[in-house]
Amino acid sequence: MSGWSAILFIANEDVWSWFFKRCNISLMDVLTKAQRRRNMQAIKASGTGIEKTMRKALSKEGFRYRLNAKNVLGKPDFAFVREKVAVFCDSEFWHGKDWDKEKRRIGTNKKYWHNKIENNIRRDKEVSQGLKKEGWKVLRFWGKAITKNTDKCVLKVEKALAVRRKKLKR
Repeated sequence: MSGWSAILFIANEDVWSWFFKRCNISLMDVLTKAQRRRNMQAIKASGTGIEKTMRKALSKEGFRYRLNAKNVLGKPDFAFVREKVAVFCDSEFWHGKDWDKEKRRIGTNKKYWHNKIENNIRRDKEVSQGLKKEGWKVLRFWGKAITKNTDKCVLKVEKALAVRRKKLKR
């Protein structure tokens, strides 16, 4: 094997994951328990980076909203109560984007993480259905969509609000 092909072999994660499975080897966590604990404690439920990005963009356009409205089912990140529009900013990991593909990437404590994220997915569906039954328009944006295409996300909110405001005037 030449030098370049050896480097390509080492860099290919699929080959390594196949090798580890074939040899029945499990990878250990690279962080100590204290480091992992500190990392997990730093994860916030509200006021995340994607929420701040969206908040800044919505405020720039002059929208008035309620943050994490406790009186609305699911405590949406942004609630436009009069128009009944709920906006959720979902991170890819915690809310299970492409979950069937991504769940294989979890290496440690699989049972716990699979259960946690699958419960999050189920709860998100229940909240969306419950809000729709109450007459709300539900908008959910993935974190990467917010960071890469903030203007498109804001435009979707703007369109939903315009439709709702027309219905209110009738």
